[in-house]
Amino acid sequence: MNAEIIFSLCITALSISPIIILGIVQYNSKKPVAFWAGKEPPKAEEITDIKAYNHRHGIMWVCYGVGFILCFGLGFLFGEDAWLAASVLSVAEVFGGLAAAIAYHNRLDRIYLNR
Repeated sequence: MNAEIIFSLCITALSISPIIILGIVQYNSKKPVAFWAGKEPPKAEEITDIKAYNHRHGIMWVCYGVGFILCFGLGFLFGEDAWLAASVLSVAEVFGGLAAAIAYHNRLDRIYLNR
């Protein structure tokens, strides 16, 4: 590996680690978690299974973060155009992954919230 790849991997891992850490924290949380920053999480009495709700949210965020690392790795399969491929894959992960996370969160709300 050359220095550029190692440096890029370190920057990618450092940049995405807060999302993976968020997923781990949500997975292990005993209290209900929120999806949006600044939004109050549901009350415990509103959720049928807090542990499953939190586990699934946590796994969702870890998968979202790992997706960025995979984009980085897959990008380097394209040789000299690795930066372009990694960039295109990362943009797809930002928008597609976030849209999937929103849809998944809404599905979890339908499954676990008593409304």
